[in-house]
Amino acid sequence: METTHRVVIDDARGLDDLGANSVELVVTSPPYPMIEMWDDLFADLDPAVGDALDSGDGETAFERMHAVLDDVWAALDRVLVDGGIACINVGDATRRLDDSFRVYQNHARIIEAFTERGFEPLPEIVWRKPTNAAAKFMGSGMVPPNAYVTLEHEYVLPFRRGGEGRSFEPNVDRRYQAAYFWEERNRWFSDLWTDLRGALQSLADDDLRDRSGAYPFGLPYRLINMYSVYGDTVCDPFLGTGTTSLAAVVAGRNSVGYELDPAFTSVLDRRIGDAHDLAGNVIADRLDAHREFVAEGRDDGETFEYEADHYDTVVRTQQEQSIQFYCPTDVSETGDGYRVQHEPVEKIDAVVADD
Repeated sequence: METTHRVVIDDARGLDDLGANSVELVVTSPPYPMIEMWDDLFADLDPAVGDALDSGDGETAFERMHAVLDDVWAALDRVLVDGGIACINVGDATRRLDDSFRVYQNHARIIEAFTERGFEPLPEIVWRKPTNAAAKFMGSGMVPPNAYVTLEHEYVLPFRRGGEGRSFEPNVDRRYQAAYFWEERNRWFSDLWTDLRGALQSLADDDLRDRSGAYPFGLPYRLINMYSVYGDTVCDPFLGTGTTSLAAVVAGRNSVGYELDPAFTSVLDRRIGDAHDLAGNVIADRLDAHREFVAEGRDDGETFEYEADHYDTVVRTQQEQSIQFYCPTDVSETGDGYRVQHEPVEKIDAVVADD
């Protein structure tokens, strides 16, 4: 299997390099309006943002920032296939402007933007971020009533383009090979994720670190497995350090990402170079976790009726029998990204990284 991974150094508004109905899944985390680290970016794209912030007009700044993002959401309506999914990871913001402290509900504003464009909102996911307890915002400290709770979670907002899901011919291999295990389905499709960890930035350049808002690898990897099949194309309009593209490589999907700052491409070069070892460990972890689930189930007296076609394990349902993992074995650079060769994993020992 071969996948391609394009990187477009350009403004994502318009997504001009993509044709209509060319993307099956979007997984992205935009710059969060009213988070101070993104003020300069929004002001560069719309000078009225800077004017509003300077005058202490938080509501106008908030709306002008979201108007910038709205142009990207409009482009997604063009490039997504019917039944395609857009997953937007976003957090709300708290800010004090002009002696007034308040929360700016980014997730609510994005839901409004997508529904106005005809997207169907699907149940949202809340995931808990690790925080530094010593740095919690305390407001009035230990004295009521003027303290405020801290924001320790973010949202994944899934939207479907069109009223119906995607249609497939019966028994399409690329769909059934991309199945997930029964217990993974139960954990992944919960509306509360507490098992993800925030991304630790391993960027040598302090300036790059200050301009990065990466989410943990497990988030896009999970969403890609939930909402796409082999052969699909995943788009990230705000690529940054390339976590979505890396997850697409590991998951055996195609990808295209947009990024304004060309400095981040060197980070993605390094990360994709490690994709083979990362994929081997991810696949091994998934199989090990499944075998542990089976062992615990048998200890409790459960029976498993089906044998997996490609791995020495049983599975709970018939739909899981065809699960087939693919590991990236060769990565080559192209003029605008990467081409990756993937081999089916039959024996997990063949792909696990050496110690």
